[in-house]
Amino acid sequence: MLAAIVVIFIIAYAAIALEHPLKVNKSASALIGAGLLWTVYALSLGDTHLLTEQLGESLTATAQIVFFLMGAMTIVEVVDAHNGFEVITKRIRTTKLSSLMWLVGFVTFFLSAILDNLTTTIVMISLMRKLLAKHDDRLFFAGIIVIAANSGGAWSPIGDVTTTMLWIGGQITSLAIMKAVLLPALVSMLVPLAITAYVLRGREVVSPELVDSDHGLGTTEFERNLMFFMGLGILVAVPAFKTITHLPPFMGILFGLGVLWLVGDLVHRHKEDEYKVHFTLAHALSKIDMSSLVFFIGILLSVATLEHTHILTSLATWLDQTVGRQDVIVLIIGMVSAIVDNVPLVAASMGMYSLTNFPADHFLWQFMAYCAGTGGSILIIGSAAGVAAMGLEKIHFFWYVKKISGLALVGYFAGAGLYLLQRGVLA
Repeated sequence: MLAAIVVIFIIAYAAIALEHPLKVNKSASALIGAGLLWTVYALSLGDTHLLTEQLGESLTATAQIVFFLMGAMTIVEVVDAHNGFEVITKRIRTTKLSSLMWLVGFVTFFLSAILDNLTTTIVMISLMRKLLAKHDDRLFFAGIIVIAANSGGAWSPIGDVTTTMLWIGGQITSLAIMKAVLLPALVSMLVPLAITAYVLRGREVVSPELVDSDHGLGTTEFERNLMFFMGLGILVAVPAFKTITHLPPFMGILFGLGVLWLVGDLVHRHKEDEYKVHFTLAHALSKIDMSSLVFFIGILLSVATLEHTHILTSLATWLDQTVGRQDVIVLIIGMVSAIVDNVPLVAASMGMYSLTNFPADHFLWQFMAYCAGTGGSILIIGSAAGVAAMGLEKIHFFWYVKKISGLALVGYFAGAGLYLLQRGVLA
């Protein structure tokens, strides 16, 4: 039974990693893998009561993450529908590419911590299309945006799916992860940013012709500002909500979603139905990336079977005996996340190491949040942000390897070195 489960998981994992050459959506592979793994486990276990109990535990943990992500993605879609991100984009004005690079890098880094790395990447690359006419320039900016978005997501409990998973799972707490990982994450972005800005020094910004992007669905400045600041305020308030009420984060995000829905309905209540439908949360819900949510469900349920069969515990023991050093093990996990999706990697790690032996805010969890978050930048396929940039700007895999991967790798090790130094000094 154990051998069958391992083989099925490896095949499903390979199908997820090879999504683009196989032309099979990774969500399909994850769901089939989850179905097969639980079927094999159920047939071999023979204890219906225990099976129901374990499946219920796994489903509860998975649902918390999915509900949280669904709420956060919907809030971002509502802000975008109201052109709320123009609050930021209209304030970016510079004629030098290097100055623009610094500005875009820092905006991406901090915006990613509030929204998430995927959404921020889409917003910032869309912005670059409005600011830069040359495709070659936009490619370099896209590469730095991917690095900055992944670095920004690593130090915030709501900035990256893997950090959110660790936060909801109780492995990290919001203030501790910010204090521990902020500076290393910043360094992992600053090193590639400084090198790229130096390469682009002296070059002028060539702007495209301005095109109206509202498609006849304009919003007032009041509506844009209201939805932008309310949306960001709700997202930022979720960690505080969890700390004060001790309720899980998904309750905070769903509560905020309800408030935003109410305000939106009140703001647009006097408009024609045909017009206001584009600004409702019902419309935003139809636009969120359900494929990604289904993927998370499939992969988290798949990993749960490895946890219940103690395969992950055995793997952790083997790694500790073979490699020995936890910092090296986590660095390897981060490097591997450049090749395969970091969600199953972190999910597997959460099952490998128990909270009993490695309590909340242990070095292992904080360093994993950093490595899994920033390691995905080393290859364009290593993160959701990279895959989004690849599609939006038609970035070739080998162009990214040649121009950006080295920068991301240097930044990754620079930030990791600072974290380990910081831990040694503060320990």
